[in-house]
Amino acid sequence: MRRLWLLRHGPTGAKGMCGWTDLPADLSDAAAINRLSLALPWVPVVSSDLRRAATTADAVAEDRPRLPHDPALRELHFGAWEMRTHAEAEAEDPILARALWEQPGEHAPPGGETWNALRARVESALDRHLAQHPELIVVCHFGPILAALQRARGIPALEAFAQRIEPLSLTVLSESDGAWRVEAVDHRP
Repeated sequence: MRRLWLLRHGPTGAKGMCGWTDLPADLSDAAAINRLSLALPWVPVVSSDLRRAATTADAVAEDRPRLPHDPALRELHFGAWEMRTHAEAEAEDPILARALWEQPGEHAPPGGETWNALRARVESALDRHLAQHPELIVVCHFGPILAALQRARGIPALEAFAQRIEPLSLTVLSESDGAWRVEAVDHRP
């Protein structure tokens, strides 16, 4: 049995598409951080290398083993659309902007990455980490959590996109004999 405790980083206050932009997380809600830390098992913690995920991981890790940051756990790269609003992207290229969200898979923002590329990157990273640590806390982003959830549920990307994943929420997935099970989604202890 393998288990992932996927934790979305703390809020950033960003109003645009925040992919690889390295913003800090607001970790001022000490009670929420404490509740999360108490709800998590005493297993290794890994995070994206982006500051908002790394500092959230540090805040909940306490004395859990802390693995090196992993850039493969980053958010979707929005390329030229980084930190721009959906309305701004749609004004620039309405067809591509709609396709990115309504037909996720092979569409990418200019200079950015496709959903399928993010999903392959994240699944590979999670499998690599799980091979060494069968139970693991992963502090990352909305996109990587949705990618893991998409795989666990065996659903299309568009269906996964409908799922809410709030900052400082837990999504718990387990796998046994190749079958994934969803134990919790967007849970806030």
